[in-house]
Amino acid sequence: MLRRVILAIDQGTTGTTCLVVDEELRIRARAYREIRQYFPQPGWVEHDPEEIWGSVLETAQEALAAARIRPADLGGIGITNQRETTIVWDRRTGRPVYPAIVWQDRRTADRCRSIPADLVRRRTGLLLDPYFSATKLEWILERCSQAQGELAFGTVDSWLIWKLTAGASHVTDPTNASRTMLLDLETLTWDQELLELFGVEPELLPEIVPPSGVLGEGRLFGTEVPLAGIAGDQQASLFGHGCFTDGDAKATYGTGAFVLVNAGTAFDSPPDGLLRTAAAVAPGASAQYACEGAVLAAGAAIQWLRDGLQIIADASESERLAKQVESTEGVVFVPALSGLGSPHWDPEARGLVCGITRGTTRAHLVRAALEGIALQVADVLDCYPGALAGLRADGGAARNAFLMQFQADLLGVPVEVAADTDMTALGAASLAGLALGLWPDVTALKARARRGARYEPAMSRDEVESRKFAWHTALRRTRERG
Repeated sequence: MLRRVILAIDQGTTGTTCLVVDEELRIRARAYREIRQYFPQPGWVEHDPEEIWGSVLETAQEALAAARIRPADLGGIGITNQRETTIVWDRRTGRPVYPAIVWQDRRTADRCRSIPADLVRRRTGLLLDPYFSATKLEWILERCSQAQGELAFGTVDSWLIWKLTAGASHVTDPTNASRTMLLDLETLTWDQELLELFGVEPELLPEIVPPSGVLGEGRLFGTEVPLAGIAGDQQASLFGHGCFTDGDAKATYGTGAFVLVNAGTAFDSPPDGLLRTAAAVAPGASAQYACEGAVLAAGAAIQWLRDGLQIIADASESERLAKQVESTEGVVFVPALSGLGSPHWDPEARGLVCGITRGTTRAHLVRAALEGIALQVADVLDCYPGALAGLRADGGAARNAFLMQFQADLLGVPVEVAADTDMTALGAASLAGLALGLWPDVTALKARARRGARYEPAMSRDEVESRKFAWHTALRRTRERG
């Protein structure tokens, strides 16, 4: 019976989480370790790949001990990970040749300006940006004296699988590969023209395998355990939410907010301002795509109010303060604290608070910040051409009832919050469990899903349009130069 338990590894930007998940998709145990971020120069962000690996071992051991389960009792392992973060290592020694360059890193911004953006957009569904892996990989290779045939490249999933299999498996899946800027999104194969553009030799790259399927045996604390699921964190969250059909949408409200909509099986050009990416699918299912929007400052706006302005003591205080006033009284907060992401993609934009009067209080400012988060998500979803039946939400800020209700009001559709906050890890566990036969199909997964609070739209459309008009007026001012 215990063999019907999954270890889900969720390796994120700020830390690593491991869950022990049973066949009812219940979390039996959880462990977490922070990892350090290094900032060697302005705009540079790095991780130590060996520290990442160590954090996986520590959290796995702690979670298994808390669940009173031995590695030999596991049915399999599912992995989800921070995407785009780039690691290159020596195939012979297994040692990284350079620190991991994190997705947030901006060191290759100048290089991106010299690359044909139309080619990248057409082949990969992505916008040309140092966010993605290709220019990071190129940067490392230019500074490495070893031949590419002696090296291996991967995103964090590939690195962890290499370590778990002692170098026997060098693989990735389409969800992670689609974030490298090297994948032909239509064929889901490495693109030769893009490889030549970035000076990458094919032998450097991992093999692309399905996100749900037994790809080999990992070795965990001396015990062989099947590796059965891989997906980038946002696609794993989409899968964990049960967004299996065209038009299903989810938003993860963390430091930023990532919005994904299942876009079905047809390969089409992405809507302006959004990305198209590979979605995670069940074993034997046709390839699916997702439209994605990245909001750069969601919870970060509330953190700034707490740490920068010190007008709140804790993020949880924001809901109570927002509800103390009937409206923002005309205050609009555009939280472009690190530029603007989707759908504007304006790295030079700066944050703006406008509409302040002598009567403005901290409650008005906090409410305006929460509304600014929801308005950014609404901007992303307004770009999606299809109709939405609803939005599924997770992440720390999804626990804020004011924010979720305002989001439902803006979108005009229900917002349903996940009962469990670890949707990325549960998505990885679901992919692994399907491959191992714990569940026969995605219908069985849906039957085990647990939903939390549900918010129905209550604001009039006239009021919604008024709020959006004020927001877009402020947004234009945010993007003005000079």
